[in-house]
Amino acid sequence: MPFSLIRCAKLARIIGVLVLGAALAACSAVKLAYNNLPEVSYWWLDGYVDFDGTQTPRVRDELDQLLAWHRQNELPKILGLLRKAQTLAPGDVTAAQTCDMVNEIRTRLLALAERAEQAGAEVAVSLTESQLQQLERKYTRINADYRKDWLERSVEKQHEKRYEKFVERSEDFYGRLDAEQRDLLRQQVARSVFDPQELDAERKRRQREALTLLRRFNAQKTPPAEAQAAIHAYVLRIADPPPGPWRDRQQALQQEACHDIAEFHNQTSAAQRDKAMRRLQSYENDVRDLAASQ
Repeated sequence: MPFSLIRCAKLARIIGVLVLGAALAACSAVKLAYNNLPEVSYWWLDGYVDFDGTQTPRVRDELDQLLAWHRQNELPKILGLLRKAQTLAPGDVTAAQTCDMVNEIRTRLLALAERAEQAGAEVAVSLTESQLQQLERKYTRINADYRKDWLERSVEKQHEKRYEKFVERSEDFYGRLDAEQRDLLRQQVARSVFDPQELDAERKRRQREALTLLRRFNAQKTPPAEAQAAIHAYVLRIADPPPGPWRDRQQALQQEACHDIAEFHNQTSAAQRDKAMRRLQSYENDVRDLAASQ
């Protein structure tokens, strides 16, 4: 993926934890993780391209600025999302309401990616062929891990892996599940349109496109402004794929997720919803504290 998207991925994960609630596993140290994201993200990114002495201070500075921007501009919006989630949590919800929340979250993550594009483009055009080969090797290792974790498993074992993850996330948010709720999660996994082979093929296509883009920058000595426009177009193609099979599959997966989250929530007890409310309030408190620590 282009550098700007790689660099905000760690931050996006923490933000996702803050706003998705039932859809993602909770983080027990959100504030600590958020405040240390520039340092953690630097080393994570360095594992992809192995920054040189000139790039390192620039990347560190830009990560600091990205987090400062997010703290000032995005955390207040995330507070609004958390408060909205708290108004929905005590009662039943519809798939449409869930999708509204998902779309708002996607908007926030896209804003983060777009904010990173200018600085990311400046670093992207400085990457050498040796660094791009390092990135290619990293992609190869990621793909091998994915193949081992998913593609080499039988369909039954794939379903079991997803089911166990769903149970873990749901119990973290709602508390212990009963037998009926566990059965529902198994049914949702069994009927899912999720296909790990399709996901693998799409991820590899994106990797090839990213490497082609970055190598073009290197070969043509592309100016940063031109590189930024190309990266922006790439980000938008990921966020909103052009018409075709992958766009159809992505939309089907989103609709499925919205339906399944709503269906499961509507089978939770009053006590479980109360636990969810407390978790959302805890997230809100964390975000408020983070926003105040300018």
